[in-house]
This record gives sequence, structure tokens and C-alpha cells, in this order.
Amino acid sequence: MQLTGSEVVIECLKEQGVDTVFGYPGGAILNIYDALYKHEEIKHILTSHEQGASHAADGYARSTGKVGVCLATSGPGATNLVTGIATAYMDSVPIIAITCNVGVPLLGKDSFQEIDIVGVTMPITKHNFIVKNVKDLAATIRKAFKIAKTGRPGPVLIDIPKDVTAALVEYTREEPAAMERKQLQNPEVLEQVLGYMKEAKKPYIFVGGGAIISEASEELMEFAQKLDAPVCDSLMGKGAFDGTHPLYTGMLGMHGTKTANYGVTECDLLVVVGSRFSDRVTGNTQKFAYNAKIVQIDIDPVEINKNVVVDACLIGDAKLVLRQLCDKMEQHENKEWTAHIQELKEKYPLNYDKRVLTGPAVIEKLYQATKGQAIITTDVGQHQMWAAQYYKYTSPRTFLSSGGLGTMGYGLGACMGAKMGNPDKTVINIAGDGCFRMNLNELATASRYNIPIIQVVLNNHVLGMVRQWQTLFYGERYSHTILNDSVDFVKVAEGLGCTAYRVSTLEELDEAVEKALQAKGPVVLDCMIGSDDKVFPMVPPAAAIEEVFDESDMNK
Repeated sequence: MQLTGSEVVIECLKEQGVDTVFGYPGGAILNIYDALYKHEEIKHILTSHEQGASHAADGYARSTGKVGVCLATSGPGATNLVTGIATAYMDSVPIIAITCNVGVPLLGKDSFQEIDIVGVTMPITKHNFIVKNVKDLAATIRKAFKIAKTGRPGPVLIDIPKDVTAALVEYTREEPAAMERKQLQNPEVLEQVLGYMKEAKKPYIFVGGGAIISEASEELMEFAQKLDAPVCDSLMGKGAFDGTHPLYTGMLGMHGTKTANYGVTECDLLVVVGSRFSDRVTGNTQKFAYNAKIVQIDIDPVEINKNVVVDACLIGDAKLVLRQLCDKMEQHENKEWTAHIQELKEKYPLNYDKRVLTGPAVIEKLYQATKGQAIITTDVGQHQMWAAQYYKYTSPRTFLSSGGLGTMGYGLGACMGAKMGNPDKTVINIAGDGCFRMNLNELATASRYNIPIIQVVLNNHVLGMVRQWQTLFYGERYSHTILNDSVDFVKVAEGLGCTAYRVSTLEELDEAVEKALQAKGPVVLDCMIGSDDKVFPMVPPAAAIEEVFDESDMNK
């Protein structure tokens, strides 16, 4: 049948099973919005800003495992997506960003609201396209979805000139091909790795976001129990391994637990599943796991030996690789080693002052009230680390945060996207007041659609993580990090159509959390905490992870 290019876009989204898109209309993309008007089976969420749309598509994708979709018009509409696209790129999140541009004859002529968005986004997309012929449109969209979700996922941008969206073309529906997992590319290394495991007396497992992307949680649990090895994770790996399991030791790295940092330093075998060895994890790479043979399991060969040189690698889908290892390996017993790690857990628990309202107190209250069953999104900073440390994640796709790019303002859009993809789940965004200021306009989106999310603001009236660094490493010179002004987040939230509560005490916290969980629409909890509260433990910049310290060390 003959359709316009804009109608082809909608039909291709339907082919791919898209049920929700996030976006903001404008002149160049008007034809697509006109076609979308006729299709109620695709729900469109009009965000307050295009950045919110890109983060919402990201949150939808991370929480569901599906591809998230966002729409924007040409010029500033397209460039406003850039931070969200880069966020998805750094964390391997499959989103499709559809932008429209000026007509083909006007390209390259500095036309009104023209930007070379393909050139702008080339370094931050897995792939991108500009479609100048309507005959190529359907095939390009199908290819974009396949690229976004196969292998190591990532964002793909499709830019469509306005005249292409108006042109007529013959369209035939196609069913998407089934996605095939990437088999182990170097099976000859399996025996070498099995040999390392047999020799090891002190094995450790470090889990990253790749284990979640590959849906490898069951295989990971079996592998850890068969190897009888303690497990730690990265920020992106939260929930891949049950955070309440006896073998779990917490997060690794700059704000990881002492147990995880000491354990990885002492171990004689480190098996790394789906992690890229971020600098926030490794600290000084020359001193990282220096007592251990390191085995890296990753789908992307580019990540092998990029940041840390390893002794062996298994390249392929983590779920399939772990399945092969589990099938071939024998049951191991490392009683002395696991007992030692348990002693470290008991010796170095996470601690905070339980007498007053603090970030950790808020996180623990949320954990208790939701019985650990909520989806938690965060922005970036101290609150992000507390959310990683004090909420126990027992299943994948329940902790959504900007890890690689560290995007302040990510959480609220992601929270809405996650709620749209998981309407039966409680979804909570945790932000600091600095991050909240960046995209709090998306509260208007949540109230417009009555999306029942909970926005928690840990309000310390400063840029908390930067202030922590200024306190510890910059001689308490607080250069432009104090936010102690007259902004009232409760009034702002109410003005944007949300219910809001200010929380100053532990008693007020209990009451406010209960009210928020019972609410039928968006709720904001403005929680007042101390300006000098700090995230501990901490590894100094450029130090080895074994140099981790906390307040007790500072007071010695």
C-alpha cells in the first residue's frame, strides 16, 4: 500500500512492538506527529524538554529490556537530545532517537532550525542515519532497531528531512527477525579458564551492567555458588546478583565497601562479567587486583585489555558464556576464603548516624517501606551512591542510573519512562537538590499525565559530592557549590501540579513515605539533610582501591 514517509515511520514503530514514545513536536517533525494523531495504540508522552524525552526513553529501555523511542524536531529540538543520547551510549542502552530536518534541497544552507545532527551525534551513537530518499525509510528504521538491540546495545539516531516524511512510497509490513545471541567467539579459552578456577584458592566475581543486559542473573547465581566465590558489583551491575545473598559483598571501587575493595585486592582469581573496568571501579589500574589472575567475560572485544590487562578473556554473550562454564565446571569449596570475607563484612559494615535525618536513613526507609520491590532511579552525586549502598537490589532492571556519563538531571525523566514501562511497579527517583534543579520541569509532565511516581530530593543546600571533594582535597574552599537560596521545592512542586511534603525529622519521614506510597499521582518529598554529610567509604582519586577509608580512619 502507498503511504507517506511519516505514516511509514508509525507503521515501522508498530512492527517493532513500540507502545510508548516520548517527545516534543516542532515544524520539521510535524508530519510525523500528524500521522501519530491517528494511532492511539502508540502512547505519546509530551515531555517538558527534549532532554527529558531522551532520558525517559532511556529509563523505559533499562527497566523493560525493550528499545526506548524519543522524537524531536530539527535544530535545537535535536540538539536537546544530545545529553540523553550520550548517557545511553555510555551505559549501552538501546534507544532510537528520531529527529526530522529541513527538506533535502535546504540541507547545508544554514536554513532555519537546521543542524547536522548526524555529524553532532556520530561519536555518541552506536550508528546513525540521515534518510534522503523515502524508498530507504522503512529499511533504515528496521536496521536501526536491529543495531540498537543486538550485541552490545546502544542508541541509534535516524534523521529524516521533512520532504521525505511527506513523500509517497509503497509500504509492505515485515515481522522483525528474532534476535540471536552472540555465541562464545573463542571457545578454545574455556579450558584455560576452568584451569584457573581449579587452581584458585581465593576467587572473586565482579559483575557489571553487561550481566543485566544479557539477562544472565540465573546463570550468574549458579556460577557464583559453583565457584563458591564472593560477589561484588559495579554501579551498573546492581541487581544482577541478589544483594541480600550471603555471597554478596557490595559495590566495588571509589565508594564501594571495604569488604569488596579488600577482597578484590587479596583474591587470586577475579572473574569479571560484563564490566568495562571504569576508573571509578579500578582506582589506580597498576595496583588493581594485583594478586590475581583476571578473566574478563564481555560481548565487546574492544573492551578486552582496554583499561586493565587480563590473563584470559571469553568474548560472547554473558548468559551463554556463563552457561557453558557452569555446565563444564566442577563444584568448588573455598570455606576459609568465604569465611574470611564474611569476617570482613562483619568488621566493616556500612554506617551512618541513625539519630538524625540523613541520606542513608531516607534510602533505608524507602527500602523497608517498599520491601525492596521498587524500581529506583537516581541522578548523580552523593544521593546516587547512598542509593547504591543502602537499597538492596535483588533483581535486575531495578536500579537505573547514569553511570558512564554521570548525567545530573537524568533521574526524573528516567523515572517517568520506567513507570510507563512498568505500570504495576513502585518507581522512585532519588535526587540531590543540585540535580533536581536541572530538570524539575518534568514534574509538569508527570502531573499532566498523572504518572504516579515518587520524587525524593535529598536537600542539603549544596552540591554535595563536589563539596565533599572540596572538604577533603581542596582545603574547604567552597567555590560556587552553595545553593542556600530561597527556592522552595514544595511550592515549586505544588505549582507544577504535584503533591509535596517537606521532611525534616525521622518521624516526618515515616509519615511522608507512607503517604507517598498510597498516592495516586506524582509526589515530591523534600528531605532536609546536613550540608556536610559525606559518602563513605571512599577511595582517594588515583589511589589503589585498597586505600579505601571512612570516617573512623579520619578520626584516628
